[in-house]
Amino acid sequence: MLERLHDHGRARRLFRRRILFAAALSLLVVFTLAGRAAWLTIAQHEYYQAKAENNRTRVVVLPPERGRIFDVNGEVVADNVATYQVQITPEQSRDVEAEIDLLSKVLDLGPRSIEALKERIRVGRRFDPVLVKTGLDEVERARVARLKPWLRGTEIVSSLKRVYPYGELMAHVVGYVGRINAEDVKRIDPDAYRGTQYIGKTGIERQYEDRLHGEPGYRVVEVDALGREVEVLETVRPVPGKDIALTIDIGLQGVAAAALGEYSGAVVAEDPRNGAIRAMVSRPSFDPNLFVDGISHKAYQQLLNDPDRPLYNRAVTATYPPGSTIKPVMGLAGMQYGLLDPDEPFFAGPYYQIPGNDHRYRDWRKWGHGWVDFKKSIYRSVDVYYYDLAHRMGIDRMHAFLTDFGLGVKTGIDLPGESAGLVPSREWKARTKQQVWYPGETVIAGIGQGYMLSTILQLADMTSTLALSGTRHTPWLVAPVDGPRAPRDRVALDKNDYWERVREAMRAVVGNKRGTAHKIDAPYPIAGKTGTAQVFSVAQNEEYDAEELERRLHDHAVFVGFAPFDRPELAVAVLAEHGGSGSGTAAPIARQVMDFWFDVRPDADVQPEFTEYGD
Repeated sequence: MLERLHDHGRARRLFRRRILFAAALSLLVVFTLAGRAAWLTIAQHEYYQAKAENNRTRVVVLPPERGRIFDVNGEVVADNVATYQVQITPEQSRDVEAEIDLLSKVLDLGPRSIEALKERIRVGRRFDPVLVKTGLDEVERARVARLKPWLRGTEIVSSLKRVYPYGELMAHVVGYVGRINAEDVKRIDPDAYRGTQYIGKTGIERQYEDRLHGEPGYRVVEVDALGREVEVLETVRPVPGKDIALTIDIGLQGVAAAALGEYSGAVVAEDPRNGAIRAMVSRPSFDPNLFVDGISHKAYQQLLNDPDRPLYNRAVTATYPPGSTIKPVMGLAGMQYGLLDPDEPFFAGPYYQIPGNDHRYRDWRKWGHGWVDFKKSIYRSVDVYYYDLAHRMGIDRMHAFLTDFGLGVKTGIDLPGESAGLVPSREWKARTKQQVWYPGETVIAGIGQGYMLSTILQLADMTSTLALSGTRHTPWLVAPVDGPRAPRDRVALDKNDYWERVREAMRAVVGNKRGTAHKIDAPYPIAGKTGTAQVFSVAQNEEYDAEELERRLHDHAVFVGFAPFDRPELAVAVLAEHGGSGSGTAAPIARQVMDFWFDVRPDADVQPEFTEYGD
């Protein structure tokens, strides 16, 4: 009996402990749930409200309209046209890989396009839309729309596509836009480019990307369970990019390109009064429209492997020996340094020899020019005169003076990819070649050959400086937002008379019946200088037959000039690759450019032609 009572008491105590444990556990669960509910509803209220809102709403990025580009007369040279494009937003996709695979079949995307698409997705942000394909036709839009249930992250949107109505004519100036790639993503502000699929790659499009791009906007829309838009809740409009007006005259640009004809080369026309570039042609060229949606690998390789290098900007990037076009500047240097009396006669034989050296530096005219003064040395382009002057001047003074005229340094034009060219010096040769400078190198530098290199833009800028007797302007294509450009600086000489001597000599190049460019004399007075840029060297006692020589080995033809002589409004520099003669090939091209600018009917007999030798 006592044992049963003992067991019963123990059971009751055990039962009470279990009841208390269960009650405590229940209270703990209640308090835990209450605390969690309070934390979710109070502390995390904004977070979960936003999540719930995101399930109900979607933010649609509105990319800005890119600014258009015009020529100086208001002709559109870079425009936007409406089109449809497919884009994918990784964050909204259930399976990005599956969607890409399906899109590749529906839109016939190649392996390279798929690889590039995946790379852009990998380096980008998951909530940023990524362009898949643009320029969709009705059939492609219908195919994508029909597969929408399986393409949750994909959408078709209307957009503006960049087009270049003048194609090859303006390609090297305007440049082109292309799809934003992985490299672009690393350097741009992702917020500023949300929804934007294109970015400037070359030319003005790249130089003024910040001004042309604009600022994106957005639209908040309510969506249903299938992701379809139900209602627009909020809209912030994008800020379009600013339009840009170039200094280029598209009519003059076309005439310059046509005047070059079959020749590769470049033409630059500059207003010497302010540095505005009126024409900048580089031939051969390419169609920038090919790059907007992504050029095919095959087409791109064809451009890269083309021996004529159409992608190469021959106006600002390519460099050539300036040849005899620097002789007017050399003459100024001689007068400034007291090495040259413009009235003193000089006997110019068929060749020049450095005292104590047997090597003969030949004149282009194999029997020489006889007695000449400075003016005649320019309009007959007497090499021996400048061989002697260069030797007496020395490379150090020559380097300093030519650099003052902008040779060997970038002009500062508002275009990417400009080359500096080269005015050699002792220091340059020691640094780059670990060699001493030789007197013979000074002699040939005096006629713009040897190591000396310049761009066609630099020659136009040099000519503008000569036209305005030393006043220099930075060449430009787009007006600055802070007002008109001021002159850059001025080349100061001891006597203003030096300028007049050089300008009159350049006028005689065209105006004198024995001038090397007298055949292009026009109703308006032109001053100029012919030149040839040597392609390869000929042994001292040998000559070559231009008719038998391969065309690619002919000298380049060069001409620089300005007009009208008494009040310069246009300076022109022309280089025709392998054109042979500045007087027979390059000068008539410049005359056609000037005729158009000054509204003069071109003469039927002024046509480019090949001559065998000389400037």
